[in-house]
Amino acid sequence: MADIRTDLALEAHELHREVEGVDSREETCNGYPAHVVQVHTPQAAQTLGKPVGTYVTVELDGLLRREEAGFSRAVEAIAGLLTPMLPPKGLALVVGLGNRAMTPDLVGPRAVDFTLVTRHLVEALPQFSHLRPVAALAPGVLGTTGVESGTVVQALVEQLEPSCVLAVDALASRSVHRLCRTVQLSDTGIVPGSGVGNHRQGLTEESLGIPVLSLGVPTVVDGATLIEDLLGENAPADVPGRELFVTPREVDSRVADLSRVLGYAISRALNPSLSVEELNMLIE
Repeated sequence: MADIRTDLALEAHELHREVEGVDSREETCNGYPAHVVQVHTPQAAQTLGKPVGTYVTVELDGLLRREEAGFSRAVEAIAGLLTPMLPPKGLALVVGLGNRAMTPDLVGPRAVDFTLVTRHLVEALPQFSHLRPVAALAPGVLGTTGVESGTVVQALVEQLEPSCVLAVDALASRSVHRLCRTVQLSDTGIVPGSGVGNHRQGLTEESLGIPVLSLGVPTVVDGATLIEDLLGENAPADVPGRELFVTPREVDSRVADLSRVLGYAISRALNPSLSVEELNMLIE
């Protein structure tokens, strides 16, 4: 089971329940279950493969069932969990990581499309001075731009001097049951491409010099991890499928729904004076 690939701290903790230096608890936020994992020590971080910090995983099954008011409840839930992680003031830079040409990797760029950008308004028009300035960027991927996402973000951080970065990305899970139905929030930053074994320059407080919060949605599970998860101890020693990635059949609609939730939740957390209904008029 050592080769199981997952970006979710919740799943890593499920595999290593005996590790000291990790606390976990269950919460409910606007009717949605939230699992909080706190990694306290370097030893625990090494075992779990997750940096020291706080990870919150929210299950949004009600959203997927298209329940009435499910979207608004999901936005309020994510915004409520994100707010305590944010610096109280200052420019916020939202970064949507991913490749627009690949649906499972579209979460970040699409979330940026649904984020209320206010920096230009706050700076130019006095009637918007009550809003928090927000800038947004979808830097693309190395294969299409020739530039690391981290390099682009670092240059923009040096230019704009934001108080924090909020990075949105697609993740990998170990279980098909969590694909496109959960959101992970973290105060530890993110490494683009790590979920599919394609590690790039990390977006972290150490690399950028400011707090970096991450929001991610698991959209894929690699074949070998899926086999090991389903078969457990009965899995063969040399599990095939490490380069095969599985995603839900309806990934396009699920990514669209969850990206919209994340964009609205980020906007709601950064500008809590605006309701979901008001954001709807301003964004769409």
